[in-house]
Amino acid sequence: MSTPVTEREVKNVYNVHVAGLPLRLRSSHTEDVVEELVQIVDQKVKEAMQTNSTASYQSALVLATLNIAEELMLLKKTLFAELNQIEVRARDVLDRFEIAVTEDSPRASQR
Repeated sequence: MSTPVTEREVKNVYNVHVAGLPLRLRSSHTEDVVEELVQIVDQKVKEAMQTNSTASYQSALVLATLNIAEELMLLKKTLFAELNQIEVRARDVLDRFEIAVTEDSPRASQR
């Protein structure tokens, strides 16, 4: 049984070059997004090649992948820490609001 194809699942084929290597990518993203992703990876590969001038493209690709993974991990940790702080502050505000509403209610003033 097949499921209907949503617009997001439609894949376009893009011919790109990363570190001088031609690649055919299939993606549901726009051409601009794919180009930006390719530029990010290409830049990381160039940085890895500059750091170790004797590294092969394959080694540079692995190093670039590790650098991108490290950045992603750090961004996730930062994001989760900030979200946790926002949640704590939101709970504090909600608790104060509930106390204020309870103290200002007609029943509270009749006591």
